[in-house]
Parts: sequence; C-alpha cells; structure tokens
Amino acid sequence: MKRFLGILLLCSLAAAQDQVITPRRTIRLFNGKNLDNFYTYLKPTKYEDPKKVFTVRGGVIHISGEELGAVITKEAYRDYHLIVEWKWGGKAWPPRENRARDSGILVHSVGEDGAAGGIWMESIECQIIEGGCGDIILVNGKNKPSLTVETRVGANKELYWHKGGTPVRKDSGRFDWYGRDEAWQDKLGFRGRQEVEKPLGQWNRSEVICDGDSITNLVNGVVVMHGTKASHTAGKIQIQSEYAEILVRKAELRPLRHRR
Repeated sequence: MKRFLGILLLCSLAAAQDQVITPRRTIRLFNGKNLDNFYTYLKPTKYEDPKKVFTVRGGVIHISGEELGAVITKEAYRDYHLIVEWKWGGKAWPPRENRARDSGILVHSVGEDGAAGGIWMESIECQIIEGGCGDIILVNGKNKPSLTVETRVGANKELYWHKGGTPVRKDSGRFDWYGRDEAWQDKLGFRGRQEVEKPLGQWNRSEVICDGDSITNLVNGVVVMHGTKASHTAGKIQIQSEYAEILVRKAELRPLRHRR
C-alpha cells in the first residue's frame, strides 16, 4: 500500500509539473483590454471585487490599492523573463496614506490563495516600494520559501545584495537591493541617494528573470538583486494591491534566450 501511495504521489507531482508553462515565445499576460489571463483576490471579499480595486481603463490595469490583495495569473510558469511596466498613481490609502507607496510582483506563487495573512499566496516577492524597489521578500504560506543571496551587512544591520559578498540563506524576511538607502524611512515619496526607480508619475520597467533556481531583478535596466538556490522554481505570478494606487501598462513573459 505504501508503495502504491508513493507511486500515486509521484504521478500527481508529474501531472502538476506538466501544467506549468515554460514560455517558448512571448506571452502577453496583460492583453491591453481586460484581465482574462488573471483572477483577483482581496482580503475582505476574496474572489469578489465590489469596490472595483482592479479595473482596465485606456489599455492600463488600474489597481486602486484601497484593499489588500492581488491580481493573479490563472496559469503557473517557470523559466522566464518577466517584464512589468508600471507607475504610481497619486492615491494612498489608510493606514499607509503618509507612508511609502507599496506594491510588489510575487513570483513562484503556490498553494492556497490568501495563505499569507489572508491576502497573498506563498511566494517570493520582488518588492515595489518607494526607496526599496528591487528588494526580495520571502512570503510564507504553508511552507517557507527560501533563497540564497550574496550580501553585505549595512550599518543598520540589514542585509544588502553585494556581488561576491557573504552568501546568506533565509526563509523569511527581506534582502535589500544593493542601493537601498541605509537611512530609508517609511514615508510618502521617499527617495534614496542611489535611487533607480523613476520619480512619481513616470513609468518604470521591472524585470524578473527566473532561470531554474536563480532569480535576478532589474529596475529600469539596472540589476539590483540576484539570488540562487531558490526553494520555489515555478508558480503563478501576483501583482499586489497594498494601499497605494499603481498602474500597469505591460505584463509579459519572454523565453530565456538560452532555452529557446
């Protein structure tokens, strides 16, 4: 019986892997018209969106930020080059109306919707926050996603990505992008001395390259973070609603060049 159950489990895992898509051509997650490739999830109302937090207007996904939640791909993906073009809107909501505008791109999202705090799926977050765009956050669900990053320790005792630095493996918390200001403050409009995010109202380009168990983040063409030995290597993709208005005009997956 145990052998039978083991074979059944292996067959189930193989079937699940078959359902994960590896892009062989460009996949337009956002088609410019609607959210047909996505579904939405909000902490207070789950799969219903009575406040219209997520809408499409003028070829742009408008995320009001009024409630905590995410727009989530219906399909799961692995080994890809994700490109998201976004900019902040003007609105910030309580309790973060005077704090840094916050959102994020969550990759390798698995398990149940709302497993993390009743809001997001278990995943690895490529952070979008004023002053911290490019950080990595490990979003726990049933399991703890983990990642290894070469680091330096800042004067504030936080870990910053530093190529050639000390490898550190974490299964919770955050790795800071290399240029995050050590005097970062959680306040609206914060900008650091080495900022690569563009000023409010201008379009930004976030890129996430997922190649096997490695993750590389680029912001406006600059590599700001690299991690290896990721525990999660496939899953859905989430874009957060987190008390700040954010607009998305492009979300697409491209095949990795060496895997075409």
